[in-house]
Amino acid sequence: MLNKERAVQYLGFSDIPHLLIGIPVVAFFFPIVFFKADLSDGLIAYLPKFTVSLMYTTSYWLSIRELLFHMRLHYRTPEETPRRIIYTIIGILVIFIIVNSVVGFIHHDLLGPPFDSTMDDNGLTHSDYRLPSLTVIILVASIYEGIFFYQRWKEAIVETERLKRENVQSQLEGLKSQVNPHFLFNSLNTLIYIIPEDPDKAVTFVRKLSKVYRYILEIRDKELIPVSEELAFLQSYIFLLKERFGESFEVSINVDTKYHPQKIVPLSLQMLLENAIKHNVISKSKPLLVEVFIDEKGFLIVRNNLQKKVQQMPSTNVGLENIKTRYAFFTEEKVLVEETPSCFMVSLPLIEAQLATFELD
Repeated sequence: MLNKERAVQYLGFSDIPHLLIGIPVVAFFFPIVFFKADLSDGLIAYLPKFTVSLMYTTSYWLSIRELLFHMRLHYRTPEETPRRIIYTIIGILVIFIIVNSVVGFIHHDLLGPPFDSTMDDNGLTHSDYRLPSLTVIILVASIYEGIFFYQRWKEAIVETERLKRENVQSQLEGLKSQVNPHFLFNSLNTLIYIIPEDPDKAVTFVRKLSKVYRYILEIRDKELIPVSEELAFLQSYIFLLKERFGESFEVSINVDTKYHPQKIVPLSLQMLLENAIKHNVISKSKPLLVEVFIDEKGFLIVRNNLQKKVQQMPSTNVGLENIKTRYAFFTEEKVLVEETPSCFMVSLPLIEAQLATFELD
């Protein structure tokens, strides 16, 4: 029962030294506080009362401690707190009945009946004897629950700070990866071929390229962006890719305007498009088809048909991890990644505009 590892796991430290000191101290003073006992006859005369008090205190303290450890093990998340509290109350009532019965029986055998049907020699009733039991229970439960909530509060602060640091770092890495010299190189090569064939289209191409890089620069200090703005940027980005891949690359966007005010992580859609291009074959015989839509759960889905390149560099998943890390800072909803033999799909949770404003403020 007095397991050091379990105590450290649930409390962050070993409470065994505190038990060895706290239980005898509490047991020593309870008869004085509640049963009108005193030390006028000496410690030897006080010893029977202390012994009985020690039995009750030890039984209640260790039982409540184990109950709280058990509840914390099985109901750890904030959402499960109401259930944990209800089950803890029920467990405390059971412990109260069992300990009173068992220790009361031992008490009766050692020292005789603690009281008669109404009042004992000291003028104490049944209720008077139950009061110290309830006091021990409340004291122990309050101490351990207080420690639990304090530990959870500390963990939340540490996690928040960690996510802030990772969020800043991942944003920087995301921007570095998007202002990509390879992308610029490919775009300029495409432009070279367009200029002699269609000067007007070349002008449009340059404008779209300028819009893409201007957007990247404008959002570098933003943690979230409306869906409408990200989709507008994506159209310019798709235009550049279409000029590069032609009919071998198709993107279908079907996002209802009611979702446009919602927020997403900047460049997340662009990173997913780039990820699909990087890892899949794109040709006239095997065109790459990408769909962007909202599913029935309200997630923004980016899905592409899967036709992996035979020879490709091992994926580091940096892009996906970047997106997951940044989303974790704003919502408990997870970024879902699913791969089947025929398709690859990433589900991005939409963040309520009001919540996003609150978080950023």
